[in-house]
Amino acid sequence: MNARTLHTDFEPAQQGVLRLITAGSVDDGKSTLIGRLLFDSKGIMADQLEALARTKFRRTEGDALDLALLTDGLEAEREQGITIDVAYRYFSTPRRKFIVADAPGHEQYTRNMVTGASNADVAIILIDATRVRDGQLLTQTKRHSMLAKLLGLSHVVVAVNKMDLLDWNAEAFQGIAGAYAELAGRIGLQAYDILPISALLGDNIVHASTNTPWYAGPPLLSLLESLPASQKPLDQALRFPVQLVARHGGSSLNDFRGYMGEVASGTLSVGEEVKVLASGVTARVRSLYRGLDPVQQVQAGDAITLVLDQDIDISRGDVLLRADDAVTARRDIEADVCWLDSQPLNPLRRYLLKQGTRVTSAKIRQVLSRRDVQDLSDSPASDAVLSMNDIGRIALLSRDPLVPDDYSVLPSTGSFILIDEATHQTAAAGMIRAEA
Repeated sequence: MNARTLHTDFEPAQQGVLRLITAGSVDDGKSTLIGRLLFDSKGIMADQLEALARTKFRRTEGDALDLALLTDGLEAEREQGITIDVAYRYFSTPRRKFIVADAPGHEQYTRNMVTGASNADVAIILIDATRVRDGQLLTQTKRHSMLAKLLGLSHVVVAVNKMDLLDWNAEAFQGIAGAYAELAGRIGLQAYDILPISALLGDNIVHASTNTPWYAGPPLLSLLESLPASQKPLDQALRFPVQLVARHGGSSLNDFRGYMGEVASGTLSVGEEVKVLASGVTARVRSLYRGLDPVQQVQAGDAITLVLDQDIDISRGDVLLRADDAVTARRDIEADVCWLDSQPLNPLRRYLLKQGTRVTSAKIRQVLSRRDVQDLSDSPASDAVLSMNDIGRIALLSRDPLVPDDYSVLPSTGSFILIDEATHQTAAAGMIRAEA
């Protein structure tokens, strides 16, 4: 069988850094997969191998190494045999460098998965082939797939794990591939690949397996080497959230006033006219500094100091954009959210909203809908209540005007978090939907 493979171009050139996150349900084999990638790509030091051989937490038979322990570093994780926090590992091949995050699969730690996925380019969603019955995927598989779509990850790789326990049955793999294709269609996930693997034994991880003559696609590592990394958003609209107003002295005639921060998107050059959101006041860029060095142009990702040709009222949390940008700040927005707090959403409470460098208070005016993870339907507003790990859409009103960028266009300024004012717990991760 030829598995559904949307990406087929494999070019030999160095492709840059790719940020990955593993996702899926508990015991799908996420930690073991990362360990196998590190082991088979020669990314493990000799002392690490010795430590794995000596550890008392090993869950493998005989002399086999428990590769999951390479990422499950917390003692609680090793004792319980589950991943609790996100663990980052780094490895490289001649074609690419990788930063891989091992996210927990347990529903209780979905917030950790959201944190890791927000910085990833690609999600590897594992499916335990032995736990799929009658084409019914596990809830966490659905939830993590929906989150990958909401967070705008450029690609999803679906790894059907533990195929060795099914004697590499091609029909079983076809059934799982069909079930995931239906899921992807319902949530609007377009860019994904699916392949059969055994993370424990190494089949189709780094090298093609002889056990899957019916699978015509590449092994996992070759696929990851070929996927395009996300590019810096240089061609997008300028967004420069001000982090700090820098003053030298304050009483001399040559008083210095600069605005420091990281360029979130776009480019900016000396001489360009910018405006401040939300005041709309404009000024021209007199000079730019990267560190202590003056430069003529900066771009997304640069940490800079900006000096204007006149002193205007700008403070931390303000956003600079080009003067001809038509966007206007708003206090009312709609957003998709993943509710992360153990306390359900309460419209009577006030929450702190953090967007970029701005922190303001916000009130949730209405829960517009809640997505049922089981049947992927949207509950009507009258029945919509968001509890921990629920995904839904809300309408909120903020005290201060916000940049209403759509997350799918400008994720750096189209995202925010909600914080409970009383407990200071992160209550939700939000993605603004300007088209709503």
